[in-house]
Amino acid sequence: MDVILTNARLALDHEVVVGTLVHRDGVIRDVSEGRSHAAGAIDLDGDLLAPGLIEVHTDNMEKHFLPRPGVIWPNPLAAALAHDAQMAAAGVTTVYDAVCAGGYDGGQDHRRAIFDQMIDAVEQGVARGLFRIDHRLHLRCELTDADLIEVLEPRVGSPLLALASLMDHTPGQRQWRNLDDLRRFMTGNGLTRDGADDLLRQRMEVGRANVAANRPAAAALLRSRGVALASHDDTTVEDVAEARDDGCSISEFPTTREAARAATDAGLATIAGAPNVVRGGSHSGGVAAGDLAEEGLLDALSSDYVPSSLLQAVERLGRGDDARLATAIGYVTSGPADMLGLTDRGRLKPGLRADLIRVAFAGGAPVVREATVAGRRVM
Repeated sequence: MDVILTNARLALDHEVVVGTLVHRDGVIRDVSEGRSHAAGAIDLDGDLLAPGLIEVHTDNMEKHFLPRPGVIWPNPLAAALAHDAQMAAAGVTTVYDAVCAGGYDGGQDHRRAIFDQMIDAVEQGVARGLFRIDHRLHLRCELTDADLIEVLEPRVGSPLLALASLMDHTPGQRQWRNLDDLRRFMTGNGLTRDGADDLLRQRMEVGRANVAANRPAAAALLRSRGVALASHDDTTVEDVAEARDDGCSISEFPTTREAARAATDAGLATIAGAPNVVRGGSHSGGVAAGDLAEEGLLDALSSDYVPSSLLQAVERLGRGDDARLATAIGYVTSGPADMLGLTDRGRLKPGLRADLIRVAFAGGAPVVREATVAGRRVM
């Protein structure tokens, strides 16, 4: 039967209008302005009705596998299900779960221990139909790890693998080109100043050599499997040129305007962090994502480490103006859909999947009242 949602503020491509949406059998059948008086129509009381959010890079699942330092949760599927529920509550209906392939220092060895567990749990949850939302895999390839290719090769055949990012966390490069910023980050996570300096020296010594060997090998392996590639933390024009040569179509979290503009000019889609928008700037000294949006250098937002930041960022960028709100919603719906070739979702249009969220805002805080995935209400 038709599900008729009316008296809603519909988030369309370039505007927000009061109207009605009809879906049936998991597909949007009609989108129109005005209120429906049909029997059984559901009044949304003026709440925002938007496409379900598409999250392309979230580290959130890892938190459920490692709820405390050194503590690996003993039931991987339960950890994945908890993550799934949290993403649905944040309004996400399609998620690319970021899983670290390799680590960038000795303190990250726990990621090697949970790597296979995380992938197996996602594959099991999808195969058994246990998740509320649609899950894909995003492999975060730590190029500084000497064993990266050994870790990567057994998993590049996963049918869920749709995206991989090439990451260089060598101190003095990209996100951490300012060593003082990195030192503050490391000491804030429990290391002493001397311990941080020792680790910095060690990582700088081995990082460059491992990156030089791993980057071409990892890019070629992933391209051979048809996996979309993203560069990470591009900082200079040269970083973007390298990404283009690697076959990347996406620039994740460019740290400077220079890199974001070069990526845009080179035809790479850009992703910035929603927490950056909410906080008003980067925690690691990079360019403010809001500034990239104002300058037309932003295609999508990612929640990165805070799932609820997506809608908080939308509210902040679109505050007080419906046209700006429509643009902001595009950063978390149609923008990610376009960059990853998801032609069946990301917009409120007849013929697309009925992935929908009903949202209200309370003092800037998003309240996701309902979420629907392919016509099935999941919360």
